[in-house]
Amino acid sequence: MRIGWGFDAHRIGSDGPMTIAGVVVAEDRGLIATSDGDVALHAVGDAILGAAALGDLGTHFPSSDEQWQGADSVGILSRIVEMAREAGLLVDSVDVTVIAQSVRIAPHREAMRRGLAEVLELPPDRVSVKATTTDGMGYLGSDEGVAAVAVAVLN
Repeated sequence: MRIGWGFDAHRIGSDGPMTIAGVVVAEDRGLIATSDGDVALHAVGDAILGAAALGDLGTHFPSSDEQWQGADSVGILSRIVEMAREAGLLVDSVDVTVIAQSVRIAPHREAMRRGLAEVLELPPDRVSVKATTTDGMGYLGSDEGVAAVAVAVLN
């Protein structure tokens, strides 16, 4: 068994939409990023890469490479799952927490779990999506950005 931890954060500031865990959560505002800025999928991807000792997201999908401009993070995560499989490892379970002040995750939680489970090739009961705020503290609390942390277990 291997365990990996991932983190990602992006500033709020584009016209939208904002996609988190593959689900549109806001049409009128978005995250500033090279790809679509899906912080949850990026954190999960980094957790899987870490558990497999395959480096990090920036190593494989560098923001300096134009091919990743506007890239779909679902496709990136699918590739990461494939990379882990090529290394002889399968994702066993994932737990992700989205940290945001005003973005509401609860109405989208089940769609996020189902979508993540599909990409990770897991049953939904092995995927957890949670959310929290920082109670107004820091850049996340002042609604300047959104972040996510994730833990992935691979076998």
